[in-house]
Amino acid sequence: MKNSNLYSGEYVCLDKANVDTDQIIPKQFLKSISKSGLGPYLFDSWRFNDEGYLGKKVSERVKNSEFVLNLDQYQGSNALIARENFGCGSSREHAVWALKDFGINVVIAPSFGDIFFNNCFKNGLLAIKLNTKEVNQIFEQQINNSQKQIEIDLINQNIQIPNLESIKFEIDDFRKTCLLEGLDDIGFSLKYENQITDYENKLKTSRPWILNDK
Repeated sequence: MKNSNLYSGEYVCLDKANVDTDQIIPKQFLKSISKSGLGPYLFDSWRFNDEGYLGKKVSERVKNSEFVLNLDQYQGSNALIARENFGCGSSREHAVWALKDFGINVVIAPSFGDIFFNNCFKNGLLAIKLNTKEVNQIFEQQINNSQKQIEIDLINQNIQIPNLESIKFEIDDFRKTCLLEGLDDIGFSLKYENQITDYENKLKTSRPWILNDK
């Protein structure tokens, strides 16, 4: 569950490093230009033992019963904990779309692919970098204590997991504001639409050649 400043729910640990965007959403699904509808194909080659394609129903698929996201106890998880370099590889924004459509709204890892990391915030997905020791502690809670509960306070920038001390995380002010207010880059700019219009009007008077449409 998510509101403007609090993410809470259940987490699932994906014990894999260097997960690239082709593994998050394989290339055959890039034909779609919609941000919705890609969730069923998230981690397709890992979740299923048959070949997937756009439009193929999950009910018709052969599931990999050993893959963590297919286990009954992790159904409905909305936070994903991964190993280092998550989201490396190509720049496909579809990877973030698939995670969001699947129901994942937080990804935590020691490091991320740079383009994937930026795409997360452009699409309202909270990506958090923690050090390897902190990520290991979260994994251990799930492995040893079957822990799944997680609460993330975006305003105060801390993570609460039962039996663990509160974990602080860093996020720059611009990204934090966009997430809290539900804005993308364009939406953030439009907050200052009146000021932008005033500035353009002043330019029309002082330097009209700059805004000349010819």
